[in-house]
Amino acid sequence: MSGYILAIDQGTTSSRCMIFDKDGEVVSSAQHAFTQHFPQPGWVEQDPWDIWNTVLLSMRDACSVGKIQQGDISVIGITNQRETTIVWDAKTGEPVYPAIVWQCRRTASMCDQIKEAGFADQILEKTGLVVDAYFSATKIRYILEQIPGAVDRAEKGELLFGTVDSWLIWNLTGKTVHATDYSNASRTMLFDINQLCWDEKLCQIFGIPMEMLPEARSTCKGFGYVTSKMQGIESLSGVQIQAVAGDQAAALFGQQCFDEGDTKNTYGTGCFALMNTGNRRIRTRSGLVTSVAWSMGDKAVYALEGSVFNAGTAITWLIEEMKMITKPSECDELASLISDNEGVYFVPAFTGLGAPYWDMYARGTILGLTRGSGQSHFARAVLESIAYQVRDLVMTMQTESGFTINELKVDGGASRSNLLMQFQSDILFTAVNRGRETESTAQGIAFLAGLGAGIFSSLEEIKKIRKVDRLFSPQMEEEAVQKICSEWKRAVLRAEKWIEPE
Repeated sequence: MSGYILAIDQGTTSSRCMIFDKDGEVVSSAQHAFTQHFPQPGWVEQDPWDIWNTVLLSMRDACSVGKIQQGDISVIGITNQRETTIVWDAKTGEPVYPAIVWQCRRTASMCDQIKEAGFADQILEKTGLVVDAYFSATKIRYILEQIPGAVDRAEKGELLFGTVDSWLIWNLTGKTVHATDYSNASRTMLFDINQLCWDEKLCQIFGIPMEMLPEARSTCKGFGYVTSKMQGIESLSGVQIQAVAGDQAAALFGQQCFDEGDTKNTYGTGCFALMNTGNRRIRTRSGLVTSVAWSMGDKAVYALEGSVFNAGTAITWLIEEMKMITKPSECDELASLISDNEGVYFVPAFTGLGAPYWDMYARGTILGLTRGSGQSHFARAVLESIAYQVRDLVMTMQTESGFTINELKVDGGASRSNLLMQFQSDILFTAVNRGRETESTAQGIAFLAGLGAGIFSSLEEIKKIRKVDRLFSPQMEEEAVQKICSEWKRAVLRAEKWIEPE
């Protein structure tokens, strides 16, 4: 056996499959994008079949490129966009409603009702999460309310809920395994992260039958075997799905943030800064949340997390809606034409603001425009807005955890921008460490699957694999940093609570 590990990385805008060898090197990869749907302002949906079909295509293509034969793949790992909610018929496997994406704000008023009823503190204590439309619980409830008789059917086990990992497991195993892992379960607002189990009281608060929930398992425990019925991936027949983890947990592992205080940020559709806090759950009231990162056996490793809803989407906005650029690298080129932002600030609150603000009613804002402002100012403001949001998270993390972050490990598509990474280092007064493998999410789930299968013997062995691409060091004067960060805060104040609650 070759000991190859196949990693499925199902993201918000595309599905990727990467095959790794025992040295953590990429053997082959494939990626397919799929359509996002925006039926109303602030709403985001996906077709569950689009998710599944692009995963299947990516697996087929990666196996084809890598000339994968039966027995070449030892194990499979799945990592996925978190919180995105799918409900399907247990008998037919047909989704009963479009997937409601983590970015979607449609249940904001439902969250307000939960908070007004006085449940916020109880939810925070049990789940580590603030009450927000970001998480899965209110999305599940919304879907149940749209389908006549859905609650009764769910109570009978006729309807199943899953985050994307569960949907993929269900289909890969020929509809035989309905499961999730602790990291994904801990993003639903229904999972007690202290006891590592679904919580009956939380389900009652949201009106969600427990019968529709997947079995929650430890990260590397095993999640069934691939069925032989799928054309194009016959070589994967009988291969075990060894490990499952939410994308940000997988990225934390992929960056080898194995020690307490180790911190990474992923620059993707959104931005997600996570700090390893070990077996200690940190209780915070500054807008950060606590989730399970991964678990080895029954022991959980926790992560302190801050989430930015819109990061890479701001660059996509310049491409698709504003037509200012045709590819992400052109954002850097435009932004580099000016030496600073010249007072122009952009707050990319297209779907509200995440941590540490948690404002479901904020909206995108650009400020400081003059008659001389042009495309370069837009490009630079968009790039800088990503770094400012990450700074808000990291500064809050240091205060809440008591750890000093001396180095931020980074990954994700936008981390390829040297201009952005240098600016990030400048305003954090912290080294930014970009690994050679920027797809740390896929690599992380490959490491976890390999560890679970015995391909890797220890964390120490995995630590030797990561290679640094570039280290960015702060260069800006503190006084200048404080000034521009103060202006950023003023811009955020203008964007907050822009729309009225329904």
